[in-house]
Amino acid sequence: MHILQICNGKVPVQKYGGTERVVWWLSKELHKRGHQITLLVPEGSYSDFAQVLTYNPQQHLDEQIPEDIDIVHAHLPITQPLSKPYVVTMHGNSGLGEEYDIHTIFVSHNHAQRHQAEAFVYNGLGLDDYGTIALNASRQHLLFLGQDRKEKNLKGCQYIANKTGETLVAGGAEKKKPLLSFQKDNTIYKGMVGGEDKLELLRHSKALLFPVLWDEPFGLAMIESLYFGAPVFGTCYGSLPEIITKEVGFLSNSKDELVAAVQNLQDFNAQTCHEYVCDNFSAKQMTDKYLTYYEKVLNGESINAAKPQSTLTKKFKRYQF
Repeated sequence: MHILQICNGKVPVQKYGGTERVVWWLSKELHKRGHQITLLVPEGSYSDFAQVLTYNPQQHLDEQIPEDIDIVHAHLPITQPLSKPYVVTMHGNSGLGEEYDIHTIFVSHNHAQRHQAEAFVYNGLGLDDYGTIALNASRQHLLFLGQDRKEKNLKGCQYIANKTGETLVAGGAEKKKPLLSFQKDNTIYKGMVGGEDKLELLRHSKALLFPVLWDEPFGLAMIESLYFGAPVFGTCYGSLPEIITKEVGFLSNSKDELVAAVQNLQDFNAQTCHEYVCDNFSAKQMTDKYLTYYEKVLNGESINAAKPQSTLTKKFKRYQF
């Protein structure tokens, strides 16, 4: 097949950009399987395995699709059906009452349910991008990895690190005002990290702290941490109960229960965490599932029974922790 992947972020991504990395890994895996890939992406993108076209957000999407494309995979919302067979992946959360195309695919079961939909595909890692994994590497710190937004709950991670006496490395966060509620700030602020700097943080992490205060659509940082052999400690919101099993982490909406669990890090096995990702969350599994949806639309079937729609009935409110 000749597959067009559409994304409104530049690829390959260097630092933060979960959607862009998923698009890249999916495209590479499809190429490995013999499919022809074209990327419709912003100026400045490049690829050694796919043709790259420049995406113009001001131009109608249908006008930017080459004639010889067999199927379109858009990683951004579309406002009206396309003339070519297509699927759409919704990577983020939505606002009040928003409606989506009937061919929309979500990134976890919870994510789909919250949009009254059935179709979802878990994100998968391009394992080759992470190099050789040394599960017996020295582990020196707890890790926060993500954009420094309130729903990602860096403050909650700092509470856990302080109570356990562990150092917290915050990838994606810059130091701001002093934390008056803590006697000591055990945080090493790294700012936005990518490439080898990010891999180095993952190699030496004891655990990822992920006490999010919103319904996480998926949470790519969780499977990255597990792939490097470090368990995940987080809240019970969004996708987390689907992804984090008792063998690879601990979930609770109580910060003190999370503190107690982190104090028993020795209960988790690095090999178990690593193999769990290899078996369930690689680009191979992700591609297998997307190909079944491609086949469905090429056969003239709908991805969902009805147009997905957000179930939010009031303005978004962050969860308490």
